[in-house]
Amino acid sequence: MTKKERVTFVINSLKEIYPSIPIPLDHKDPYTLLIAVLLSAQCTDVRVNQITPLLFAKADNPLDMVKMTVDEIKEIIRPCGLSPMKSKGIHGLSHILLDKYEGKVPQTFEALESLPAVGHKTASVVMSQAFGVPAFPVDTHIHRLMYRWGLSNGKNVTQTEKDAKALFPKELWNDLHLQIIWYGREYSPARGWNLEKDFITKTIGRKSIIKEIEKKISR
Repeated sequence: MTKKERVTFVINSLKEIYPSIPIPLDHKDPYTLLIAVLLSAQCTDVRVNQITPLLFAKADNPLDMVKMTVDEIKEIIRPCGLSPMKSKGIHGLSHILLDKYEGKVPQTFEALESLPAVGHKTASVVMSQAFGVPAFPVDTHIHRLMYRWGLSNGKNVTQTEKDAKALFPKELWNDLHLQIIWYGREYSPARGWNLEKDFITKTIGRKSIIKEIEKKISR
């Protein structure tokens, strides 16, 4: 298959498996999504979804969040990891939203990425999932699969994002990045990977990876 044919195969296969795509992080508005995505750094979505109800019961908006201390926030979000940095970020960005944006989450990449503890990936998720702006946030699943499928060189997430945006039509980005995440979790995980189940990789995958897996199976 040519690269173009492989891209088409990925799009069609994912559309068939995931005609509707749930957003992995529970939230009710742009602010709660922003906080949930920030908490998801080096933490599973399952764990985040266990912690956010506890946090949002006390503060689900910037005004109530700044009434809490950094230590109070840190205590609640501790199971998510990196709690000292994340609690300062949540408290700090909530102040900025109130002071600069009338308590609302800004709708530009530049403004979002200027907030404490908010990087490009977090901003991309919020722009995509909260505001419907085309973006292609790359997490570990997307980074892994783009390499396994021979669609990126796996050098770094910045390069993977650039490659994904060049290969996939812009109007599909917001659905596609979620579809790839779900596929990665269900069919092509980092651990316990079964190539027979992972039919996309088996069909279009990087030859060196497939050979390596086949060698392990034949041992």
